[in-house]
Amino acid sequence: MPPDTFDEREDAEEALEHSDDGPEIDFDFEDGAVKAGTEIIRRFWSTLPSGPGVYRMFDEKGDVLYVGKAKNLKARVGSYARGQAHSNRIARMISQTAAMEFVTTATETEALLLEANLIKQLKPRFNVLMRDDKSFPYILVTGDSEAPQIVKHRGARRRKGSYYGPFATVWAVNRTVNALQRAFLLRTCTDSYYENRTRPCLLFQIKRCAGPCTGEIGLPEYQALAENAKGFLAGKSNAVKDRMREEMQDASEKLEFERAARFRDRISALSAIQGTQGVNTQGIEEADVFALDEQAGQFCIEVFFFRNFQNWGNRAYFPKADRSMTPDEVLGSFIGQFYDDKPAPRVVLVSHAIEDAELVAAALSSRAENRVEVHQPQRGERKALVDYARRNAKEALARRLADTASQGKLLVALGQSFGLPSAPRRIEVYDNSHIMGTNAVGGMIVAGPAGFAKTHYRTFNIKSEELTPGDDFGMMKEVLQRRFKRLVKENPRVPTGAAPEGGAPELAPEPDGETMPAWPDLVLVDGGKGQLDAARTALEEIGVTDVALVGIAKGRDRDAGRETFFVPGKPPFKLPPRDPTLYFVQRLRDEAHRFAIGTHRAKRKREMIRNPLDEIAGIGPTRKRALLHHFGTVKAIQRASLQDLATTPGVNAATARAVYDFFQAGG
Repeated sequence: MPPDTFDEREDAEEALEHSDDGPEIDFDFEDGAVKAGTEIIRRFWSTLPSGPGVYRMFDEKGDVLYVGKAKNLKARVGSYARGQAHSNRIARMISQTAAMEFVTTATETEALLLEANLIKQLKPRFNVLMRDDKSFPYILVTGDSEAPQIVKHRGARRRKGSYYGPFATVWAVNRTVNALQRAFLLRTCTDSYYENRTRPCLLFQIKRCAGPCTGEIGLPEYQALAENAKGFLAGKSNAVKDRMREEMQDASEKLEFERAARFRDRISALSAIQGTQGVNTQGIEEADVFALDEQAGQFCIEVFFFRNFQNWGNRAYFPKADRSMTPDEVLGSFIGQFYDDKPAPRVVLVSHAIEDAELVAAALSSRAENRVEVHQPQRGERKALVDYARRNAKEALARRLADTASQGKLLVALGQSFGLPSAPRRIEVYDNSHIMGTNAVGGMIVAGPAGFAKTHYRTFNIKSEELTPGDDFGMMKEVLQRRFKRLVKENPRVPTGAAPEGGAPELAPEPDGETMPAWPDLVLVDGGKGQLDAARTALEEIGVTDVALVGIAKGRDRDAGRETFFVPGKPPFKLPPRDPTLYFVQRLRDEAHRFAIGTHRAKRKREMIRNPLDEIAGIGPTRKRALLHHFGTVKAIQRASLQDLATTPGVNAATARAVYDFFQAGG
């Protein structure tokens, strides 16, 4: 919400009677633009209803400037058209407003939910932006198999089973799953792998699985292990450990020392999970804790997840917000966006008293389908949890500020080393990966003042059939042409003045949405003069001649520290062996290499495990599963007769004929 809104109980028309009073603050832009924006808003205001809803403000290009919600749309929008003092942020927003749109809602709660959804979709520049909205990982103990499987899970919960989470990071999920494997010996293999085993796999040999696939353990005993694992994840950890201690003691008294040792190892694994969780709760079963810290005009929000009396990790967020906004405004807007696509726990603890806390709680309750409490604790265990999260937020923001300062110095030095007019704000690094020309991919990584910008990374599947397999120069040319053709189309650079004779036209500055412009200031390609020439040719054919290009050739024996740099129009050169700029470039190059190789390996893996049934028209997941369950393997399906295929449960005659014809034709 804008910080300067007036009391909505006040009649909107009466508020506008005093709109002749001029602004009383010192604007850093033209006052005429504010008056023009005010007049535009006033025209929209005159026809607005007095009910709840959501409003959007647009600039002359049609980009969304701001999304807000209101209990009374007429009163809220009228606050912008009063002509009285606004903060600089609000005045800038008004000065850029060229149009508005409105959506009325039945209740203010609906307006709050719609506002959060639109902010995440549209990312208006004057709103608080969450930036990182990735889904959280969960642990799933499946319920659609006779032998339950334990896996990590993201996304929609379509599979039958018990879900536990959210966990803050995939690392936390992997650590917990590994420990649960040691403690309860649950399988992690896929159903098809499980159903086709004829002897125990390596996980059984290293005591990470009980081996239900080959009958090394009876199904009732294995299902009992799965129930114990679910009990532990559901917060009954002490009860589970007590039962294990009793079993260990019983085995010891019966002189069954090997069985007693197995229970000892399981108890140790469970204790390891609890020992790495840091702070846990005694009186709070489930809660999310949000703590905000502000330094140097930047904000950090640390989020801790507590479920079943256990700490399931934490994550730091750095929302984009104007430095004039108060911490409670930032925190309130962030929480609305945070729970836009996920249910809230029963308790949400906050470090600041957010505006409209009751309204936020009502909105979260309607989405979660149970009562949600939003509370700023003042004492006791809840206050201790918030203080703990706030200390973590303070430390995380201090680290980020220090890293940003160091990154800024490196960017300045990099610009000087490569002869750039200023420090680059956006660096793009390109690399290719393939094996003898197969599964060829190109990778692009992006870095800027805040470090690696992973949301801007891109991959390119090499598509050209004219390339000779293994032609690295041709691959680099294709990747850069595809990247910059799209860039020219979606974000064209508009000349702002006539070009001097024999030179390029002066270009308008790039729009800076989040300190990361659309166009790169520097492009690095992994390779020597040949790769650089291919990159330069690719850009020249598109008409892009004002992007700095640098080629990085590895040194003798591919040793780091001996790199040679190629810049168009300059002789090759090296940087001093211990120059921090050299280490910075190596980090950029290695990240591009890692990203390209990882993408190539993933593509190669998909090709290796691709099922021939996927290529048959009309064979979806259900029929494919029915065929595999009936025959066991694809080879058995390939050898099957038409009659055998037709008698498969869940497969009709037309599908059987399609499968038979596909394999008989050599598919």
